[in-house]
Order: sequence, then structure tokens, then C-alpha cells
Amino acid sequence: MNEFNTLFGKLFIFLGILLIVVGVFFLFGSKIKFFGHLPGDIKIKKDNFTFYFPLMTCILLSILLTIILNLIIRR
Repeated sequence: MNEFNTLFGKLFIFLGILLIVVGVFFLFGSKIKFFGHLPGDIKIKKDNFTFYFPLMTCILLSILLTIILNLIIRR
């Protein structure tokens, strides 16, 4: 039962930190100019249609989150 409590404690701490990071991103995300405008992001603009897919940004975030989660979980 002790391992179960420890696992849920770590999970709630991680979720709290994740919510704080997401909140900070929503507050200051528009001030970061390079984020979402990296080379490799797809943007198609027509007359009344705009398609935007931040491919390179998604890859970069995936790599960063993988490194952070591996550092947290493996301790």
C-alpha cells in the first residue's frame, strides 16, 4: 500500500507542475516569437483559408518532454 501512495503522490506533484507550466505558457506564450514559427512548420494560406501545422515545434516539444519525463521518472 505504501508504493501505491508514493506513486499517486508523485503523479499529483507532476500534474501540478504540468498545470503551472501550461498556465505560464498561456500567460507568456504570445511573447515568445520563435515558438510556433520554426523552420519546418507548415503554413498554407489561401484566399479565405489558412492551414497551420507546427510540425517542427511538435517534434521539439516531444523531445523536451521526453527528456524531462525520463529525468523525473528514473529517480
